[in-house]
Amino acid sequence: MASDALALSEIDALYGDSHVLHRMSLHLGEGRLLGLLGRNGAGKSTAMSVTVGLLPPRHGRVEVFGRPVTGRSPEAIAAQGVALVPQGRRIFRSLTVRENLAVAGRKPRPGAAAGWTLDAVFTLFPRIGERRRQVAGSLSGGEQQMLAIGRALMSNPRVLLMDEPSEGLAPQIVAEVMATIRRLKEQGLSIVLVEQNPKLVFEVADDIVILNGGRVVAEGTTAEFRQRDVDLRQHLGIF
Repeated sequence: MASDALALSEIDALYGDSHVLHRMSLHLGEGRLLGLLGRNGAGKSTAMSVTVGLLPPRHGRVEVFGRPVTGRSPEAIAAQGVALVPQGRRIFRSLTVRENLAVAGRKPRPGAAAGWTLDAVFTLFPRIGERRRQVAGSLSGGEQQMLAIGRALMSNPRVLLMDEPSEGLAPQIVAEVMATIRRLKEQGLSIVLVEQNPKLVFEVADDIVILNGGRVVAEGTTAEFRQRDVDLRQHLGIF
């Protein structure tokens, strides 16, 4: 049985007096893709912020490959092999494509396979390779998303968190992004995919967790969800 690449256990998280996550737990198996679904405000992005150290939890535990990282700095958690593709991309708009990638570069962990380099990212995304000297703020939305993914990969992560990667993109670009996610999964990367679009998640995920009001209301493998015929309308407001 695969070990957990990432485990969030009994997490409580607050923004000021606003209690967002209520004893929320999830487990990402090594080499698997976990789809995290929920309505707006369900707590999906908050869970990602807790994972990467941007928001310390009030209660609970975060582990990366069995090693506790709760309350550690974002830099320390990144050093354990966790990378985030943030919602809204958040690229450095005034830097070139190449500079955006280079600033995130981190050597692979000892014993790891050949890591991600500038050339490897440009092979994965030829379109941004052609624009490597271009200022990132001048790229299209789809190209900026490719750059955000490439920047995360440059840290040579073992766990990749992707927060709403399809947001605001044309259908053709969404298809390209999802094809990239499939390829990364096939390469053995452990991935959490945060999405509002359940169709996209069910196409690629091994496991599903649904949040509602900061609580886990349904979880299981994708196959189990299909067998149980879970009513997504109840949890996601889909009609």
